[in-house]
Amino acid sequence: MSVRRVVPDLQCDDLEENRTFYGLLGFEEVMNHGWVMTLASPDRPAAQLTFLTHDKTAPVVPDLSIEVDDVDAAHAAVRGSGARIVRDLKDEEWGVRRFFVEDPNGRVVNVLGHRAPDGDGGAGG
Repeated sequence: MSVRRVVPDLQCDDLEENRTFYGLLGFEEVMNHGWVMTLASPDRPAAQLTFLTHDKTAPVVPDLSIEVDDVDAAHAAVRGSGARIVRDLKDEEWGVRRFFVEDPNGRVVNVLGHRAPDGDGGAGG
């Protein structure tokens, strides 16, 4: 299993306010579902910040997201370690498969993989 990217998840009240502020620093919107928005550097697309007003399908807003190439293997490894799963593995309507786990410091980590366009659960671009 390999890590594709790590993104801080920042809870906020106003997505537009954050888009405007971080736009001053060179970030551009690359995804927005109305409750979650990701900004990225146009020159380095993996340099990202995600802002959430809430999480649509989970009981908490995560502190960070880690995209992996095999989310099922990550889930099995974490579950086998005895770490506290905050939200079990689930396919989301916006094309990711994810689960939340609590790290040793109490931070909630959203571990995800993008599903292939045919829906087979594999990681996409």
